[in-house]
Amino acid sequence: MIATPHDCLARNEWICGAYLSTRRRILFDAVVQHVQLTAVSVLIGLALAVPLAVLARRLPPASGPVLAVTTILYTIPSLAMFSLLLPLYGLSAGLVVAGLVLYSLTLLVRNILAGLRAVPEETRQAARGLGYGPVRLLLTVELPLALPAAMAGLRIATVSAISLVTVGAIVGFGGLGNLIYAGMNSYFKAQVLTASVLCVLIAVAADLLLLGVQRLITPWTRAARA
Repeated sequence: MIATPHDCLARNEWICGAYLSTRRRILFDAVVQHVQLTAVSVLIGLALAVPLAVLARRLPPASGPVLAVTTILYTIPSLAMFSLLLPLYGLSAGLVVAGLVLYSLTLLVRNILAGLRAVPEETRQAARGLGYGPVRLLLTVELPLALPAAMAGLRIATVSAISLVTVGAIVGFGGLGNLIYAGMNSYFKAQVLTASVLCVLIAVAADLLLLGVQRLITPWTRAARA
Protein backbone atom coordinates (compact mmCIF):
# COMPACT_ATOMS: atom_id res chain seq x y z
CA MET A 1 0.00 0.00 0.00
CA ILE A 2 1.42 3.37 -1.06
CA ALA A 3 1.21 6.10 1.58
CA THR A 4 -0.46 9.27 0.40
CA PRO A 5 1.56 12.51 0.71
CA HIS A 6 0.91 14.72 3.70
CA ASP A 7 -0.84 11.97 5.64
CA CYS A 8 -1.25 14.15 8.72
CA LEU A 9 -3.16 16.67 6.59
CA ALA A 10 -5.40 13.95 5.22
CA ARG A 11 -6.00 12.69 8.74
CA ASN A 12 -6.62 16.25 9.95
CA GLU A 13 -4.24 15.97 12.90
CA TRP A 14 -3.63 18.79 15.36
CA ILE A 15 0.16 18.63 15.01
CA CYS A 16 1.22 18.36 11.39
CA GLY A 17 4.64 19.18 9.99
CA ALA A 18 3.26 19.02 6.46
CA TYR A 19 1.03 21.99 7.25
CA LEU A 20 4.06 24.07 8.20
CA SER A 21 6.01 23.07 5.09
CA THR A 22 3.15 23.65 2.63
CA ARG A 23 1.76 26.85 4.15
CA ARG A 24 4.96 28.73 5.00
CA ARG A 25 4.08 31.75 2.86
CA ILE A 26 0.53 31.97 4.22
CA LEU A 27 1.80 31.77 7.80
CA PHE A 28 4.52 34.35 7.14
CA ASP A 29 2.08 36.84 5.62
CA ALA A 30 -0.33 36.35 8.53
CA VAL A 31 2.43 36.91 11.09
CA VAL A 32 3.61 40.06 9.30
CA GLN A 33 0.08 41.48 9.21
CA HIS A 34 -0.42 40.58 12.88
CA VAL A 35 2.78 42.33 13.94
CA GLN A 36 2.10 45.37 11.75
CA LEU A 37 -1.42 45.89 13.10
CA THR A 38 -0.17 45.52 16.67
CA ALA A 39 2.81 47.84 16.26
CA VAL A 40 0.90 50.60 14.49
CA SER A 41 -1.96 50.46 17.01
CA VAL A 42 0.27 50.57 20.08
CA LEU A 43 2.48 53.35 18.70
CA ILE A 44 -0.53 55.53 17.86
CA GLY A 45 -2.02 54.75 21.26
CA LEU A 46 1.24 55.75 22.94
CA ALA A 47 1.39 59.00 20.95
CA LEU A 48 -2.11 59.87 22.21
CA ALA A 49 -1.67 58.57 25.76
CA VAL A 50 1.40 60.66 26.65
CA PRO A 51 -0.25 64.09 26.11
CA LEU A 52 -3.46 62.87 27.78
CA ALA A 53 -1.52 61.70 30.84
CA VAL A 54 0.47 64.94 30.96
CA LEU A 55 -2.77 66.93 30.70
CA ALA A 56 -4.31 64.93 33.54
CA ARG A 57 -1.18 65.48 35.65
CA ARG A 58 -0.90 69.22 35.02
CA LEU A 59 -4.65 69.91 35.27
CA PRO A 60 -6.11 67.88 38.15
CA PRO A 61 -9.75 68.66 37.14
CA ALA A 62 -9.07 66.94 33.81
CA SER A 63 -7.80 63.76 35.47
CA GLY A 64 -11.25 62.37 36.28
CA PRO A 65 -12.77 62.84 32.82
CA VAL A 66 -9.68 61.50 31.02
CA LEU A 67 -9.56 58.34 33.14
CA ALA A 68 -13.32 57.90 32.98
CA VAL A 69 -13.52 58.16 29.19
CA THR A 70 -10.60 55.79 28.58
CA THR A 71 -12.02 53.29 31.08
CA ILE A 72 -15.44 53.36 29.42
CA LEU A 73 -13.81 52.70 26.04
CA TYR A 74 -12.07 49.63 27.46
CA THR A 75 -15.37 48.17 28.69
CA ILE A 76 -16.94 48.15 25.21
CA PRO A 77 -16.88 44.59 23.76
CA SER A 78 -14.58 44.26 20.77
CA LEU A 79 -17.34 43.29 18.32
CA ALA A 80 -19.43 46.25 19.43
CA MET A 81 -16.41 48.56 19.15
CA PHE A 82 -15.70 47.49 15.58
CA SER A 83 -19.39 47.86 14.71
CA LEU A 84 -19.43 51.43 16.08
CA LEU A 85 -16.32 52.33 14.08
CA LEU A 86 -17.51 50.62 10.88
CA PRO A 87 -19.30 53.70 9.43
CA LEU A 88 -16.07 55.70 9.78
CA TYR A 89 -13.49 53.22 8.50
CA GLY A 90 -15.43 50.61 6.55
CA LEU A 91 -14.06 47.08 6.17
CA SER A 92 -10.41 48.05 6.35
CA ALA A 93 -7.26 47.64 8.40
CA GLY A 94 -7.91 51.14 9.72
CA LEU A 95 -11.00 49.82 11.48
CA VAL A 96 -8.92 47.29 13.43
CA VAL A 97 -6.18 49.82 14.19
CA ALA A 98 -8.66 52.42 15.46
CA GLY A 99 -10.31 49.90 17.77
CA LEU A 100 -7.00 48.72 19.18
CA VAL A 101 -5.83 52.29 19.72
CA LEU A 102 -8.92 53.07 21.79
CA TYR A 103 -8.44 49.91 23.85
CA SER A 104 -4.78 50.67 24.50
CA LEU A 105 -5.48 54.15 25.86
CA THR A 106 -6.80 52.88 29.19
CA LEU A 107 -3.69 50.86 29.99
CA LEU A 108 -1.25 53.45 28.68
CA VAL A 109 -2.82 56.59 30.16
CA ARG A 110 -3.26 55.05 33.61
CA ASN A 111 0.30 53.78 33.83
CA ILE A 112 1.93 56.91 32.43
CA LEU A 113 -0.12 59.06 34.78
CA ALA A 114 0.79 56.83 37.72
CA GLY A 115 4.45 57.19 36.80
CA LEU A 116 4.20 60.99 36.58
CA ARG A 117 2.43 61.17 39.91
CA ALA A 118 5.13 59.03 41.50
CA VAL A 119 7.87 61.57 40.71
CA PRO A 120 8.86 63.07 44.10
CA GLU A 121 7.81 66.68 44.52
CA GLU A 122 11.22 67.56 45.92
CA THR A 123 12.76 66.39 42.65
CA ARG A 124 10.51 68.74 40.72
CA GLN A 125 11.33 71.61 43.08
CA ALA A 126 15.06 70.96 42.75
CA ALA A 127 14.79 71.01 38.95
CA ARG A 128 12.83 74.27 39.03
CA GLY A 129 15.47 75.70 41.33
CA LEU A 130 18.08 74.89 38.68
CA GLY A 131 16.09 76.91 36.14
CA TYR A 132 14.20 74.11 34.43
CA GLY A 133 11.11 75.31 32.60
CA PRO A 134 7.90 73.23 32.29
CA VAL A 135 8.89 71.58 28.99
CA ARG A 136 12.46 70.80 30.04
CA LEU A 137 11.23 69.54 33.40
CA LEU A 138 8.78 67.21 31.68
CA LEU A 139 11.21 65.86 29.08
CA THR A 140 14.35 65.49 31.19
CA VAL A 141 12.99 64.76 34.68
CA GLU A 142 9.36 63.67 34.88
CA LEU A 143 9.03 61.42 31.84
CA PRO A 144 12.35 59.59 32.44
CA LEU A 145 11.37 58.90 36.07
CA ALA A 146 7.93 57.74 34.91
CA LEU A 147 9.45 55.25 32.45
CA PRO A 148 9.20 52.11 34.64
CA ALA A 149 5.45 52.54 35.12
CA ALA A 150 4.97 53.63 31.51
CA MET A 151 6.87 50.61 30.18
CA ALA A 152 4.79 48.29 32.37
CA GLY A 153 1.66 49.73 30.79
CA LEU A 154 3.19 49.48 27.32
CA ARG A 155 3.97 45.79 27.83
CA ILE A 156 0.42 45.02 28.95
CA ALA A 157 -1.09 47.09 26.13
CA THR A 158 1.07 45.34 23.54
CA VAL A 159 0.20 41.83 24.71
CA SER A 160 -3.46 42.81 24.88
CA ALA A 161 -3.33 44.21 21.34
CA ILE A 162 -1.73 41.02 20.03
CA SER A 163 -4.68 39.11 21.44
CA LEU A 164 -7.31 41.54 20.17
CA VAL A 165 -5.90 41.65 16.63
CA THR A 166 -7.38 38.19 16.09
CA VAL A 167 -10.88 39.66 16.43
CA GLY A 168 -10.13 41.66 13.27
CA ALA A 169 -10.70 38.43 11.36
CA ILE A 170 -14.39 39.38 11.22
CA VAL A 171 -13.45 42.12 8.72
CA GLY A 172 -10.62 40.20 7.05
CA PHE A 173 -7.77 42.00 8.82
CA GLY A 174 -6.94 39.80 11.77
CA GLY A 175 -3.46 38.53 10.98
CA LEU A 176 -3.24 35.05 12.45
CA GLY A 177 -6.86 35.47 13.52
CA ASN A 178 -7.86 35.03 9.87
CA LEU A 179 -6.32 31.56 9.90
CA ILE A 180 -7.85 30.69 13.27
CA TYR A 181 -11.29 31.83 12.14
CA ALA A 182 -11.09 29.96 8.82
CA GLY A 183 -9.68 26.88 10.52
CA MET A 184 -12.46 26.79 13.09
CA ASN A 185 -15.12 27.11 10.41
CA SER A 186 -13.67 24.16 8.48
CA TYR A 187 -12.42 22.30 11.57
CA PHE A 188 -8.87 22.38 10.17
CA LYS A 189 -7.05 21.32 13.32
CA ALA A 190 -3.46 21.97 12.25
CA GLN A 191 -4.28 25.49 11.10
CA VAL A 192 -6.11 26.42 14.31
CA LEU A 193 -3.36 25.08 16.56
CA THR A 194 -0.46 26.49 14.55
CA ALA A 195 -1.93 29.98 14.29
CA SER A 196 -2.85 29.98 17.98
CA VAL A 197 0.65 28.90 19.03
CA LEU A 198 2.17 31.60 16.82
CA CYS A 199 -0.03 34.22 18.53
CA VAL A 200 1.28 33.10 21.90
CA LEU A 201 4.88 33.15 20.66
CA ILE A 202 4.48 36.67 19.27
CA ALA A 203 3.05 37.86 22.60
CA VAL A 204 5.87 36.27 24.60
CA ALA A 205 8.53 37.62 22.23
CA ALA A 206 7.05 41.14 22.32
CA ASP A 207 6.86 41.13 26.11
CA LEU A 208 10.47 39.93 26.45
CA LEU A 209 11.63 42.51 23.90
CA LEU A 210 9.92 45.36 25.74
CA LEU A 211 11.25 44.06 29.06
CA GLY A 212 14.75 44.16 27.61
CA VAL A 213 14.19 47.71 26.34
CA GLN A 214 12.88 48.71 29.77
CA ARG A 215 15.96 47.34 31.50
CA LEU A 216 18.18 49.10 28.96
CA ILE A 217 16.64 52.56 29.31
CA THR A 218 16.09 52.43 33.09
CA PRO A 219 19.47 51.28 34.49
CA TRP A 220 18.83 53.09 37.76
CA THR A 221 16.07 50.64 38.67
CA ARG A 222 18.56 47.76 38.54
CA ALA A 223 20.98 49.73 40.69
CA ALA A 224 18.22 50.43 43.21
CA ARG A 225 17.35 46.74 43.45
CA ALA A 226 21.02 45.81 43.84
